[in-house]
Amino acid sequence: MNTEMMKHVFLTLLPLWFQAASIFAQGEVHQQSATYEWPSDPLVVNNLHKWQDQKFGVLLHWGIYAVPGIVESWSICCEDWIKRDTTMTYEQYKQWYWNQAELFRPTDFNPAQWADVMQRAGMRYMIFTTKHHDGFCLFDSRYTDYSIAQHAFKDDPRRDALKYVLDAFRDRGFGIGTYFSKPDWHSQYYWWDVFPTKGRNVNYPIDQYPWRWKQFQQFTYNQIEEIMSRYGKVDILWLDGGWVRPTNGQDIQMPRIAEMARRHQPGLIVVDRTVHGPYENYQTPERTVPETQLNYPWESCIPLSDDWGWVARPRWKSSSQVLNTLIEIVAKGGNLVLGVGPTPQGLIEPAAVARLDSIGSWLGTYGKAIYETVTTPIYHDGDIWFTASKDRKTIYAIRSFPTDGNKTPTLTWHGNVPKKGTAIRLLGSGRKLSWKTDGDMVTVKLPEKLQAEGLAMEFTVK
Repeated sequence: MNTEMMKHVFLTLLPLWFQAASIFAQGEVHQQSATYEWPSDPLVVNNLHKWQDQKFGVLLHWGIYAVPGIVESWSICCEDWIKRDTTMTYEQYKQWYWNQAELFRPTDFNPAQWADVMQRAGMRYMIFTTKHHDGFCLFDSRYTDYSIAQHAFKDDPRRDALKYVLDAFRDRGFGIGTYFSKPDWHSQYYWWDVFPTKGRNVNYPIDQYPWRWKQFQQFTYNQIEEIMSRYGKVDILWLDGGWVRPTNGQDIQMPRIAEMARRHQPGLIVVDRTVHGPYENYQTPERTVPETQLNYPWESCIPLSDDWGWVARPRWKSSSQVLNTLIEIVAKGGNLVLGVGPTPQGLIEPAAVARLDSIGSWLGTYGKAIYETVTTPIYHDGDIWFTASKDRKTIYAIRSFPTDGNKTPTLTWHGNVPKKGTAIRLLGSGRKLSWKTDGDMVTVKLPEKLQAEGLAMEFTVK
């Protein structure tokens, strides 16, 4: 199929691909590890505690998949849950996908806008996709020419996009995280054209070609070292693709990688997602929230829409949905990293900005109950969630947004009974609220204008 015919097919089927994007995005959800192992390095432990105080971050998926507005990487994988255009052969489709690199020209690329939006949203740290499974690098790698710096954007002075993104967020005081995909479906060291592709895994028998797997190990090491050594201070190395692990016959020598990374970045938090052990420094339940409190570091990763990257017709979550999720996560001891996809032109689109600004406005008033808090033994009753100050002298009661929108003139909960004579104060305004107890049941009267809103209060307990 020639280029013009492929363009025609693409334009004809574009709406169908948009519709399929959310289906793709829902199909691959990594499972949370069942156990946790605290790191032995005190610098890492200290940085984990600082990260736990931050509570709220952003995960930025951006790459060639933004051009057609489809799911990141997964449409080129051959697995049962994936649907794709049937007018192309599989090889033609992969070639069409790879060639989006020649169309990815984000002339409005403005990471300062990204950072400003996320700062206004109340986020404290960021994670940026340096490379997704498709192998397209958002940095100027010396070990592949499949990068933003070597294709349609190569003549732009900002072609080494990772530098500009990290600098923009670093300038605003964000914690800095770099996402890196362990599998690389574009690399001949992982998907070797000598063999057909069979799902997400390496497509050749490693035991028969150990020399080739060693090339992949070194390629992975080299690219991670580029990120760790050339782009300034990094706090988190967030490794995706948990099927690349020794127990699956795909050992990339994580001890060697982690030692190198921490030589460049002392105290680095390494997140080898879903691979239990010393290099999964925090757990990452995806698109979900654990059922109960967890007493070790974890982060729910959940997108603002149904998709991680940009799509043309997103199904957005409301700001109140995101805040209710954040409130629950923090009360259970975790962090929330919210997925936001910049447009193919390089901006955060207005619909996302509006939601993020609304989230930030609420946190500007009630964030004292979220940031730098710890969990309480009694952490939930109905639509009330509880956190505590780090010295545990103050309890915060957070009422999530009513899902029915109905007004509630009073709030009630059991346990966490305020100390006699103490005041229950509304955060933000400091207004005292009337309250009474009946045994271990507490009833608080709300001002009328807040009876259908999410809010937070503070008080001292017995």
